[in-house]
Amino acid sequence: MEPARFVLHHAPHSRAFRALWLLEEAGAAYSLVHHDLSKGTQKAPAFLALNPGGKLPVLLDHGPAGDWSAVVCESAAICAYVADMLPAARLAPALDSPLRGAYATWLAYVPGALEPAMADLMFPRQSEPPPLALGWPRYDAALRRVEDALRQGPYLLGEDFSAADILTGSLLQWLQAWRKLPESAVFDRYLAALAGRDGLRRAQAVEAQLLQARADDAAHTAAAAGGDVGHSATTAA
Repeated sequence: MEPARFVLHHAPHSRAFRALWLLEEAGAAYSLVHHDLSKGTQKAPAFLALNPGGKLPVLLDHGPAGDWSAVVCESAAICAYVADMLPAARLAPALDSPLRGAYATWLAYVPGALEPAMADLMFPRQSEPPPLALGWPRYDAALRRVEDALRQGPYLLGEDFSAADILTGSLLQWLQAWRKLPESAVFDRYLAALAGRDGLRRAQAVEAQLLQARADDAAHTAAAAGGDVGHSATTAA
């Protein structure tokens, strides 16, 4: 069997889920390199050679013929890269499409504005910065811009799902889970549309299997050490 074109460095419950969802939506052949953030495997020298920042996700692309060694870091860059490399997946507007401008904007808006605004909300500063010191809006304003863009729906680009929805949608899913997403019929409709996508469901199933395997390994290790397996499984959950 030929090796998969793409290799994704991944850990469950991390931003690497975006890349996993992306690859499933694209129908791409990929394999996973598993990381345990609690053990700091993403700080190992071999990984730092790929991404000196020691952050996930990282995507390796062996190319159509298997003779590449392209490395892509940052989830937004990975989304843009895969969408352009696999145009048949239709995860990005064509280069000559008028939707390309909005698509590029939303790819940049999540890491450049929405995530920093979220960080400000979750980890507030002791004092307000000067008005012109930051390049992103307040959290409520950042969310309102996303909400306004989704009013025509069902996706950011209207009827066309794109890699920009993976970036935006995954963050909104996290915010909803953390109870930081305000009630909104627009957001509810958007998240429901995303939840119905087969690519998302497949990615969620992959993560669920990985988490179950990790829990099973922990239980077996505890049993071998004479620990309380039931207590270990409860703690892991």
